[in-house]
Amino acid sequence: MKLLIVTGMSGAGKSQAANALEDMGYYCVDNIPPSIIPAFVELSARGANSELSRLAIVTDIRGGEMFSELSGVLENLRKNQAYFKILFLDASNEVLINRYKENRRKHPLCEQNDITLTDAVNKEREILSQIRFEADYVVDTSRITSAQLKGQISDIFFGNINNGLKIQCKSFGFKYGADSEADMVFDVRCLPNPFYVDDLKDKTGIDKEVKDYVMSFPESVEFHKRMMNFIEYAIPLYAKEGKSQLVISIGCTGGKHRSVLFAEMLYRYLEQQGYRVSSLHRDIYK
Repeated sequence: MKLLIVTGMSGAGKSQAANALEDMGYYCVDNIPPSIIPAFVELSARGANSELSRLAIVTDIRGGEMFSELSGVLENLRKNQAYFKILFLDASNEVLINRYKENRRKHPLCEQNDITLTDAVNKEREILSQIRFEADYVVDTSRITSAQLKGQISDIFFGNINNGLKIQCKSFGFKYGADSEADMVFDVRCLPNPFYVDDLKDKTGIDKEVKDYVMSFPESVEFHKRMMNFIEYAIPLYAKEGKSQLVISIGCTGGKHRSVLFAEMLYRYLEQQGYRVSSLHRDIYK
């Protein structure tokens, strides 16, 4: 079980960080009192729920007096040999003040202490000074976009920005309608069709005989090569822009032979490269 404590200055981007972590497979819990954290740790450690194998807990000054318990809770976790990391989101005072003015929300400490926004930011920074010092990772969001924040988080916890992107390799048949969910579409109807070969008509692109037939043609080999070159170039660009899911759809006439084959080859390749990838054959049995 991987436990991540997400905290930091109000307005620094904790919600965006939690959204990014959720896209990367973390189960995220927002704005809970520190005293409840050990219960989540115990539940996760039981291993009964795979969804909790990666747990991110957001806790911050919104908890009021209860937030002061955080240091003691974390110290007890360390004594009990619980493994966790702390991610601290920060930004300059000027940026934080401007963000609150732009969204017209009240700083939590303004409501709790009836003080000005500037005083609230300064007071919060003082309160969080120790936990910031203890943090394993500090990310300053003063001059980065949400997409760049997601990229930094992915790089920290996965070692590669591309791993924050979930890819689906999908096949479909144009005769049943185009794929409205696709981000990227490849049309393989230009390649030799196994449907017109008696021994292959009832098979699918998953069968070796279909693959051997289609890939025996030089145009199929060249199409696959060019398709993969483009995909390899494009995926990092989608990841850089902060996209959380990418659907690559490949279509043929009936969605049973050529599209299935190419979607499966793409799936196997991306899986070998370490991407978070799945496959779906929409029309294979129609």
